[in-house]
This record gives sequence, C-alpha cells and structure tokens, in this order.
Amino acid sequence: MTWRPTIAALAGLCLALSTATFPTGAAATPRETLSAGHVSAHAAVTAAGGALAGPPGAPPGVCPTGTGYGPPLPASSVSAAKIQSGFSFLEGPVWVADGGYLLMSDMAAGTGPYNVQPSTIRRFTPPATFDTFIANAGSNGLALSADAQQIIAATHDQRNVSAYRLSDRARSTVAADYQGRAFNSPNDVTVRSDGVVYFTDPNFQRGNRSDQMSGRTSVFRVSGGQVSLVDDRLRQPNGIALSPDGTALYVGAYSENKIYKYAVQPDGSTGARSVFVSYLGGPDGVTIDCAGNVYWASGSDALVHVYSPAGTQLGTIRSGTSGTTNVAFGGPDRQTLYITSGPRNDSGLYSVRLNIPGYPY
Repeated sequence: MTWRPTIAALAGLCLALSTATFPTGAAATPRETLSAGHVSAHAAVTAAGGALAGPPGAPPGVCPTGTGYGPPLPASSVSAAKIQSGFSFLEGPVWVADGGYLLMSDMAAGTGPYNVQPSTIRRFTPPATFDTFIANAGSNGLALSADAQQIIAATHDQRNVSAYRLSDRARSTVAADYQGRAFNSPNDVTVRSDGVVYFTDPNFQRGNRSDQMSGRTSVFRVSGGQVSLVDDRLRQPNGIALSPDGTALYVGAYSENKIYKYAVQPDGSTGARSVFVSYLGGPDGVTIDCAGNVYWASGSDALVHVYSPAGTQLGTIRSGTSGTTNVAFGGPDRQTLYITSGPRNDSGLYSVRLNIPGYPY
C-alpha cells in the first residue's frame, strides 16, 4: 500500500473556490458513473464548441508539443534492473532535473503511542550514490511544484500536505485540513502546471490517531490556498496523476481494484467520473508518459501495468517479486522509468529504459 508557505506560483487564472461539504444520508450511487454533482462542487464554463482549454497537466518543460510517439514499451513484457535494495519501504519517487537526482520516501514501521510511521526522503544520484536528503520528513508520495523549486509531499506525520524547498529543505504547509478536520493520512499527490494540487487521503498511515473524516477516504484539490473536495466515495484512494493535456485526472481506488478517470475543467474543478480500467492487483502509485499512456504499479503481482489513454493494456514491466509501489520517469531525457519495489525491509529501486519520455513523478 502506498503510503506530497502555500504555493506562491499558482496562476491567476484559477477561479475562487467555494467549500464543498460531505453529503449525509445520500443514496448509494453506482461507482461506474457519477455525475459532476456527486464528485465536485463546481461546474466549468464551456464554450459553444466544447470545454475551454485549460493549463496542461504536465510540469513545464517535460513534454514537448507537436511530437508524435510510437509504442511506449520495447516489448509487451519488460523487466527492470535492480539498482539497490535493503531499504525499509520505498515510495513516491520524483526526478529533480536541475540536480540530476531522484528523491524517494523511505518509510519505517510505526512507532510511538499513535503507531505513526517515520519517513526519510532518500536521494539517488546516478549511477549508484544514495544519501539522506531530508530526515524525519514524514512523507509518502512526492511531486515537484510548478516552478520546480519545491517538493510537494503527502505527509502522514502531520496528516497534511507539505512543501519542502529544495534549496534549504525548509518545510511549509500546502493543505492543513479540510473544514477544520484533520485528514486521514495524505498518500499521493499530483501538481498541475499552474500549481493546482490534487491529492489522495486514504487511512493507511493514520495509525491510532482519531478519525476526523467520519470513515470517508477521499480525493482533494488545493487551489489558491483553498482545499476543496473532489470525491469522498472512493475506498482507499491511492495513486493519482493528471493527463499531459490536463483534461483528465486518474485515481486508483486500492480497495476497489479500479482506476477512475475524472474530467478536469480549466479552473481545476472536476466533472463526471468514469471507470478507466477495472484492475486486478491493487492499484498503487502511478505516472504518465508524454503520449498520455498510464503506468500503474501493483503491489500484489510486482508489476507495472501500462495502459493507453483509452484504457487498453499495452504491456507490463516487472521489478522484483513483490511489493511494487510507485513509478517515475527520470534521467537526462526522461526516458528512464524508476520503480520502487520489494518486500518490507528489503525494498529496492529499479530502472528500465523506455521509448517515450514522461513525468518526473
């Protein structure tokens, strides 16, 4: 199971958000299709010819425009090579292009009266150097801020979303709570090119701390410093990612074995939800390449499952024998896929060269 000052770079095009509330006493709605009213408090303005164009999902400079791509994998079944193992439990890889290194969360077993898992951010500098980047980070999933100057971290130690400045490791808060209630244990995060943040909030790392979300595990959005509800009907939402054009948000519901897809409006709000794939294996962390192909890690079968933007499975990538948790593209040309995988206390980092560049987280 997977375990990312307010961002100053948010673009002025983001609209002011109203606050969503948890529905009470609502009738059950089929999970396969939910209307926008069930998953977001906002409706987007649309032009006569369709939805207005919004900011890209991919971080600035990652995906060149006007580029055509072929098949993403060199074969339908690919194996990744181990770089190093022996870590506690690796998660949330993110590539920092300016420094030429990869960051990862390394989570240990729960400690203290609340059984909270300590977490350290490790740094891997190719070809083979590992060191500690931030001790006691409390992090799980990681992503880059829109200006690439901060790591946005899903931090279960404080049950919030934090930012760590790369220059001096200073920590600040991106999302403290929702309507005054503590999150469960933020797990994974994705950042739109204009700085809008989306994150998942299962309860995997809540430990013995109180449930302030009334049993719900949810997806949230942060825009202009305000936290809004995207969806509170998912069972243990886990990995989360945006399409390169910014029109789709993907969320893996770990306890449902499904991956959902949400329409994203120009202001960052979400519309209708649909099932992207019905998935067997427990969808964990995720990344996306510049062609829009989706790479989803599965802990139960130690595979990364690769899907086209239409949801067709294109192949798999194997790393180790168990516990594949997350994925991120990196390297000078962003065509190396880094994979965190392995059993507890022998978790490792793997890599494989692919045909298409992709997201650094």
